[in-house]
Formats: sequence, C-alpha cells, structure tokens
Amino acid sequence: MNQLGLDLGLRTSVQELTQPSGYKGLYGFHKYWGKKPAETVSFLVEQLSEPDEVVLDPFLGSGAIAREASIRGRRVIASDLNPVAIELASLVVAPPPVVEMQRSLKDIEAATRSDIDKSYPLPGGAVATHYLWNGNELRQVWTKGSKGSLRVELVPTASDLAAIDQFSDYTPRELRPLRIFKNSRINSPGAMQWRDLFTGRALRNLEILRNAILRISNDHVRKALLLALTASSGQMSQMVFAIAKRGKTSGARANDRIEVGSWVIGFWRPELHFEINVWNCFENKARALLRGLHADGSESYLRRVSAKALDVLEGRADVSLVNADAAELIAALPEGSVDLVVTDPPHGDRIPYLELSEIWNAILDRCPSFDQEIVVSDAAERGHTSERYAERMKTVLQLAGRALSPTGRLAIMFNSRSAGEWADLLSATEAGGLRFCGCFPMAYSARSVVQDNRSGALKHDYVLLFLPSASAHR
Repeated sequence: MNQLGLDLGLRTSVQELTQPSGYKGLYGFHKYWGKKPAETVSFLVEQLSEPDEVVLDPFLGSGAIAREASIRGRRVIASDLNPVAIELASLVVAPPPVVEMQRSLKDIEAATRSDIDKSYPLPGGAVATHYLWNGNELRQVWTKGSKGSLRVELVPTASDLAAIDQFSDYTPRELRPLRIFKNSRINSPGAMQWRDLFTGRALRNLEILRNAILRISNDHVRKALLLALTASSGQMSQMVFAIAKRGKTSGARANDRIEVGSWVIGFWRPELHFEINVWNCFENKARALLRGLHADGSESYLRRVSAKALDVLEGRADVSLVNADAAELIAALPEGSVDLVVTDPPHGDRIPYLELSEIWNAILDRCPSFDQEIVVSDAAERGHTSERYAERMKTVLQLAGRALSPTGRLAIMFNSRSAGEWADLLSATEAGGLRFCGCFPMAYSARSVVQDNRSGALKHDYVLLFLPSASAHR
C-alpha cells in the first residue's frame, strides 16, 4: 500500500473505513445486490486520482463509484451488463428535480390509489394493509388502527376470501415473462412465472401502477419512479416471510407476535408469508426516494451524462454509463486513456446478479444477456463454470491494463472462499502488465444475508491495489 503513497489525511478517517455508516440517501433507497460503502469508494477516488482525470468502473453495480468520482470532479466511464444497474447509476449520478418528483407522485396517487385500495376492502370503508398466509390458508387480515395503535388484527371473513377470489385468474397483460433458472444457491426451483411468486391481485395492482408511471412525460422522473416500483416489488410478492417473535410471558401464557419480514434473496414462498397492500409498498419506496433526493441529490443534477464512452474522453460529457459487457467497453477505449480503474467485479459464485434482478428487469421491460454475464452460477443450464469465469475475468483485467496510462492505478474490491480464484485474479493482473502493490480490508456498510456466510467465507472484502509494471517501482 505504501508504494501508492496512500494517506488517510483529514477527509477520511480510519474509523470511517473500518466502521462505515449504513446506506443513506439515494444509496439506501434500493435493495441492489452487493453495494459497497461510500466511505471506501470516496477514499480510493481521492487518494488514487486527481480532478478531471478519467475513472473507469466496468462493473458499476448500484453506481456508488460513478457518483463518488463524479461529485469529486473526475470524468467517469462506467458500464454494467445489468440494465437495472445502469438505471440506478443514472439516478444517483443525475437525479431528477425533487419538485417534479413530488408532483408526479401526487398524480400517480390520484390516478391509482382508489382503484388499488378497492381491491383490499374491509367493512366500513376501511382498507386492509396485510394478509397473513399459512400456505394457502388465510390466517389474519391487518388494517391500520386508530391513533396510538399501529395495527388491528382481524379474523378473516367470507368477504375477504371473495375479494381475493375476484383476482384469482389474473395474469400479467403487459409484463414480459420471467426467465428464472433452477439454482439452489438462491433457493430457486426454476421455471417460475409471475403467478408462482405474486397473487393475482398484487399483479393487477402492480400493472396499474406501472401503466400510470409510464404515462409520465418527464424522462428522468419516469425512470426514477420505475426504479421505485422495482424497489418495492419484492414486498408486493408472496416471498415476504413472517417473523414469529415470542414476547414476554405473563403468568403461564406467552404472547406470540407476528412481525413483517422482507423479500430476502432468491425465489421461494415461505410457508408463513404475507400479501401486502401494493400501494403501501410503492408509496414507502417512493417516499424513501424523495428523502434521498432531499438529502443528497441536488448537487449532481446538472452533470452531463452520455451512453457513449468517447463523449467523456472528447469532452462532450462528464459521465458515461454504458449497458454493455465489461470487456467490450474496455476494448473500445484508446490505449492509455484511463487514469484510474476502481471496480467491484463479480466475486465468483457469491451473487448471481442477473438472476436475482430478473423481476426488476422485467418491470423495466429489459432483457439482459445472461450468456455474457461474468459470474459462476449454480444454475447448471447456464454453463457459467469457474473456468469460464476465470478466463473472462482475465480478459477484462488484461484489457484494463492496456487502457491504463503509464501512471495509472487499479483498485479491485474482491472476496472469495476459493484460493484458486484469488490466484487467478493475481495471474490475470500480471498478464495485463499490472503489479500487485498492497491491500486493505473493507468493512461492509451493513450486514446482509446476501453476504456469503458459508464455511470458509471472509467476513469482509479486500481492496487490492495495482500499478502498471513499468511504474510500479515508484
């Protein structure tokens, strides 16, 4: 690490790197997989590059590197094969105006909420918020209580069952079919469709919301609210588990209280699960997005964003976000045109990004290239083996070495249970004319069940630092 002259200085403390804060603002609004702490990202950008230099991230994910580099005055070229990643990065780099978002959200509520709420009817004009299911048996119906009471738990009635039955045959009319593979790593039995994961009522209401969002004329606002819909879609599904918490005992009797869990990872319906009012799910995420925009969205609104990498190199844009394979993007860059590569590539078989993002991409009406993904997948039909992953990562890193200037830097965030994958990574960087200079551990901003907790797994990522071999002696 000393070969790179890193200095913690005053802007980033050791505590910020070792104990980063949780995901806040725009970073916290969406549950994208494998997000990394902004503190580490900003530290790397500040320490390894100068203002107006070109920063490359060929695996941009949720866009933290692109945003942190952009707000520090660097020119950014970034890509991802996952369409929803590009949309998220576009949001955090160039958010829409708060006033326009608020106006559009009010319009959507006026156009959809009454219709959606009518599908969750209760006596006296009340609206149900949650339905607790045990398999196919409806156990409870919840609604909002009076002031001071968070919820009222009701015994299901024939009217509740009739309201559910009204939409029992509903199938999506505009959402494209899902492509879900059999993958035990993410609890997926494979060949699942919308009706396997959502009730007919939830699908009908999801499509009502989606259609209203698609009618918004402002492109930035429409895309942001579609992201809010993807972010809330997991809570609209039947994959939301119920948490049974045993309270304090009173005499000989215990008080069992059910709490609402969340969609965690993979594609499966827990035996004890919830159906949640779709409007409430969407509104919660849309409000979280608005809070994020209020907190930290305004300073990056005027940045020039392009889908072409050369626009950044030739001064026509500040940021380029490209929906493309990493190798294809880097191969198209002129030799020596990049000052810093900082990236968080797929870590072997830890997170199958495209598989887990399938519902989101379907809502966006995007069809990602599963074949091009650089990943190790337990879905045998995909053929994404460890050998194929290693070879394609080698290609990307060789190209990255070619794209770096003689005084450039490369920082990779990585984690793997496999000693072979670590060895392959170092071998690939050497083949790209890069020399390993040091590393340091990177703590997560928040613990997540998506993080690898299998036997032998590391508890944090490492940041690996490299220089071009010709300049590594400096």
